[in-house]
Formats: sequence, C-alpha cells, structure tokens
Amino acid sequence: MSAFSDSLIQKEAWSGLMMGNHALVRAMIESGVMVVSAYPGSPTPEIGEALLSVPEEQRPYHFEYSTNEKVAIETAFGASINGHLSACFFKSVGLNVALDSYVQMPLLELTGGMVVILGDDPGANSSQNEQDNRHIARRAYSPMFEPGTPAEAYRMFKAAAALSQKYKILVTLRMTTHVCHAREVIRFDALPQHDYDWTPRYNPPHYLAYWPITSNVFPLKRKTFAKLAAIEKDACSSEFTEEWAPNGKAPIGGRRLGLISFGIPAYSLLENLDESGASIDILKLGITYPLPMERILNFLREHDDVLLLEELDRVFEPEIKSACFDAGITCKLHTRTEVEHLMGEFVPHRTWALLSALWPEAFAPRMAAAPAQEKVAPRVAQMCPGCGHRSAFHAVRELIEQEYPGAITVADIGCHTLGSLEPYNMGTVLLCMGHSNGTAAGMTIGNSVEKVGDKARPVITFIGDSTLFHAGLPAIINAAIYNHNITLVVMENYTTAMTGHQPTHANGEYGDKLNIPDVLEKCGVEFIRSVPAYQQDAIKDALREAIANPGFSVVIAKHPCMLKFLREKARKLARQKVMAPRS
Repeated sequence: MSAFSDSLIQKEAWSGLMMGNHALVRAMIESGVMVVSAYPGSPTPEIGEALLSVPEEQRPYHFEYSTNEKVAIETAFGASINGHLSACFFKSVGLNVALDSYVQMPLLELTGGMVVILGDDPGANSSQNEQDNRHIARRAYSPMFEPGTPAEAYRMFKAAAALSQKYKILVTLRMTTHVCHAREVIRFDALPQHDYDWTPRYNPPHYLAYWPITSNVFPLKRKTFAKLAAIEKDACSSEFTEEWAPNGKAPIGGRRLGLISFGIPAYSLLENLDESGASIDILKLGITYPLPMERILNFLREHDDVLLLEELDRVFEPEIKSACFDAGITCKLHTRTEVEHLMGEFVPHRTWALLSALWPEAFAPRMAAAPAQEKVAPRVAQMCPGCGHRSAFHAVRELIEQEYPGAITVADIGCHTLGSLEPYNMGTVLLCMGHSNGTAAGMTIGNSVEKVGDKARPVITFIGDSTLFHAGLPAIINAAIYNHNITLVVMENYTTAMTGHQPTHANGEYGDKLNIPDVLEKCGVEFIRSVPAYQQDAIKDALREAIANPGFSVVIAKHPCMLKFLREKARKLARQKVMAPRS
C-alpha cells in the first residue's frame, strides 16, 4: 500500500500537503461514510482515485463508479434511507443528469445522512458552460456549504455530514475547480472509532413516507421548510460564518466599509486587503443556503457601504437586497455592474479591479498590462499520439470529402469530442453526454430525400463507449425502434479516458465485460459492424455499407486507449523485473 493511501486511513492525527479533492476522502473516512458513488468528471475525478487507492480489504466504505450521475445519486440515496451515511460526487453538469432525483431528496428523511459533492467550474476550464449550481440547491431546498480552500473543504465536509445526520436532509458541498485542485498543508484529526454496522435499517414511519407525490408533497415540504429555518439559525452561529477585520475597523473617509463574499472570491478580497492595508471588514459566508440572514443584516447595520461579491450568477444578491429592504436598513449596497463580471473566476487581480473602481482611495488603480509584442501561435487541443480515434476520424473525413461532401456530423462528449477540431472537423454540433443520436434523429426528419449535388446527405454521429452506457442507450433504442436514417460510429477505447481512465461498464474491470455489439443487438439494432480503428480501408467499407443501409446503422471503431495501454504495459514490465530471480 502506498504512503498516500496509508495516510488516508491513518488512525492518529497528522498534517500534510493535500489536494482539496483528496482531503475530502480523509473527511469522508473521519465522518464514517459507508457508501460512496460517482460518475467521473472534472474537476472531481481525483476523489475517486483516492478512494480506490486504499486496498479493498482495508476500506471501511463501499465505493463504485456508477453508470451515470442519476444512478450514482440514487445509489447513495438508497444507502442513506437504509441507515448508512453516504456521499456522491460528480461535476457541475453532472447534476443535470441527476436532477430528477436530486430535487426530490431534500423532501425525504435521509436517516443515515447524505452529502452530494459538486465540482462547479467557473471559467469553464473543462465544461461546456459555467453552470452555477447554487440556483439548483435553492430549487431543491438542499443546504449548501462552499469552501474556499482545501482545509475548509475538509472541515466543511465533516460539518455537512454532521448537519445531514442531524436534520436527515440532503446537504450539498459545492466545490469549484481551484478548490478541488489546490494544495494546502492541512491538520487532520485522529480517526474516530466508527461502528460500521451494515444491518439494513430501512423502516419508514408510515407507508407513504417516501412517496413525494400529489397531496403527500405538502406535509413533506412543510417539514423541509422547518428544517431549513433551523439550519439558518445554525448557519448564523456556524464557525464558517466569519467576520474578518485584517487591518482594523477604522472608518475610511468617515464611512465604515464592508465586503460580503464566500469561497475563493472571499480569499481574493482578503489578499487585496493584505496588500492595500485598507481597514475594510469582510463577512465571509461558509453556509450559503440558507443564508445566515440575521448575521448578514447585523453586518449591514454596522456599515455604511458594503460590496456584495459572488462568483458567476446573481444568486445571493437579490436575497440580501430584499431582506435589507424589508428590514429598513440604509446601508448602501454595491454589486457587480458589468456583464463580464458574471463570467469567470474572481481571482485577486479581478477583485482588485472591482475594489479600485469602487474605492480608489484605498485601492489605487493599476495600469492594464501592455499587449504582447509577439503573439504566440495558438495550440489546438489534440488527441494523444497513437490514439485510435485519430485513425478512425481520418478515415471518416477522407470518405466524406471524397464521396459524401454534404454529410452532417454530430459530436458527443468524451475524448472523441476533439475530433470536432482541426484537422478532422468531425462533429459540428455538441450539447451534452448522449445527445448525439437524439439530435441526429431530428436532423434526419425530412432529410431522407435531400441532396447535395447528386450525392445523398447522410447524418453521421459519434459516441464513446463510456458515454454510450452513461446516456447514449435511450436515444440508440429510439433510433432503432423508429429506424432513423443515422450512421452511428462508436469510438470504443475500453476506458473513460477523458477524465483519467476510470473503468467503464464495458471493459470488465468490474463484473463481466459487456459486449457492445451484443448490447446493441438486444436494443433492436440490426446493422452492426465492428472494425479495428487502424484498418482505415475496412472502416470506409463499413461506413459505405452503413450509409447505404436505409435506417439506423452502427459501425464500431475499436482500439485501446494508448495512454492506458502503455502505462499498464510499463507497470507489468516493472512488476516482472521486481519478481525476477536474481542471478
């Protein structure tokens, strides 16, 4: 076992440099989490790597990568109502997949407790949008914690788990990319003695306790509102609702100035104050739903001017303004004024610019950086050397250019998404995981007789093997049943490569290997061809045959992910050398 995994389950208290994602795993173990489920997606995949680093026989928890986020959150929910503390994690847009279940769970009694860890992505570092999931937590009535450092992530997870167990409610821990991936020296507590009792404890007080439908919704909703009211009081006295006055409380120009923020923006403001020396107070929020409104109103009463700073959407701004109006508070509130302020991360240079525009006497305006004299040539993202997707896309592109110049190509999410870029330009529309064949179905309607010159205009879609099982099967079944005139190319590389080579439900790492042709056949697909990705002529032949087939057709281009293949080969050779007898 590695020193890293040893430290995760070390019984004694210890300190160490730890990534935010990894710190969450230690927090889970200290909290007594028994079941963890996930679907991999940046910025959260390192949580799974850390959970798997502990040898299975030494894990006090069960961990699994589920087929998708909806299955993952339901697995954690089932464990919780069975009396076991559970956790679930995925990326920002993964919540969309889990949403149908997520919005119901805070209405129900989660007897074991449950924490959902969200990896939101301000700046769209690895996502197709900047989705601000603070909206969705409010929509679902799920209390939300928001850390700004790895140490806070560790402490807040433990507090979130305790709060969830206290009120039997789903609690959300919203991480952002740089909190997930930042590293900090953290002081970890000793491991408490937990009784990991796997006895099933599902025992609803009455037979409709877990039926949030029709008239039964209202008593459940009233109970949830009562919990939120109690949690708001807890938030007011929480250790995570902090007031900072790093430079004292002296007025500036006869006025008391203040800042209200949370997470990374709060620490960016703190850095600005450290640099400027301005005597401005910060109210830093840790529980951001429900807001600790009494603490906020008291802070506003004590100040003349306050800047409300949040990252991405205007979420707490209207709530605070409304409460301020109702309370008759005369403090002048300042907010972000530019559209650009609603995008990206609020790192220190951006928060300084805001403060400088508002209070230039305390934050001297800075000159904009001079434009670079020479522009560096942009580097287009590319698939890895040796990747079978490269060969398959090359063959598809050549065939389209030579024989089907008007072909429509539809992308999906995964490594193969990079096929949309130069030099392949395969996949000109992209929404989310599994959309390709649903979108293509709509594009084929009325398209069967459309011509470009004297050539037919086929619709060709792409999907990876992990995405196929995640969200692709419903649209594939639909296309097979209606026999939509789509040619699907399945890019099979036997792993979830984009997020770090997590197992798929088709590669046999867990359970029996699922054979994709067999699965497709059972789903009603009649035309299936499977071709090695490096046999380009064979791929072209299969595609010609598929395009000529009047209806839904599938060509599987298969080749193992070369990064994973070579790493596993290197590890195998290293093990052989260690085990080889010495001469």
